[in-house]
Amino acid sequence: MLAAILFDLDGTIVNTDPIHFQAWQKMLLSYDIQIDEIFYKARISGRLNPEIVKDILPQLSVAEGQKFADEKEALFRELAPNLQALSGFAELIAWTQTHQLKRALVTNAPRQNAKFMLEVLGITEAFDTIVLADDCIAGKPDPEPYQVALKELGITAEQAIALEDSPSGIRAAVGAGIRTIGIASTHEPQVLQHLGTLMAIADFTDLKLWTFLNSLIEADLSV
Repeated sequence: MLAAILFDLDGTIVNTDPIHFQAWQKMLLSYDIQIDEIFYKARISGRLNPEIVKDILPQLSVAEGQKFADEKEALFRELAPNLQALSGFAELIAWTQTHQLKRALVTNAPRQNAKFMLEVLGITEAFDTIVLADDCIAGKPDPEPYQVALKELGITAEQAIALEDSPSGIRAAVGAGIRTIGIASTHEPQVLQHLGTLMAIADFTDLKLWTFLNSLIEADLSV
């Protein structure tokens, strides 16, 4: 039986990638590094800040890398006061409430960013549990954050659906054994499907999503 929907945050609930790209672009210019969207998708999107900094700015010490990442995230928050959830998100939350499904947020976003985005979007109380990479031994693409969410919700992977936009997030959810739907806000649909998603959709208004979710509910009711 379907018992819960597990949501990623950046790129899934809200398309923050254009703002993150702008922030990374501006920050890296101070090191004479110019990036384009191809570079961003390949080397930055969906990854944890310590990994990104170590990869792109290996000359920085751990402390210097943390300071750089903190400044980048502060710039992101400065640039993002008017975030809007993807189309259909409010309807999906209402649907989960109607069918008494649990909801979890599973994100690699730094704690301050996650808190900021939830407040701006007005969805601080929308989730039964919130799992941050900061609270796990390993973040996405490791499956641990999703495994922690399943444990906190008291359900099995077979009882959940995950919604993810990035390759690292999809690898984490699929690695945890969860049926995963790709949100093609930051990557091409075929890229997401190649990683093992059930389908790739543009946003939460896609008829394929609703047909699939309602078929699960109908199947559960017929048991």
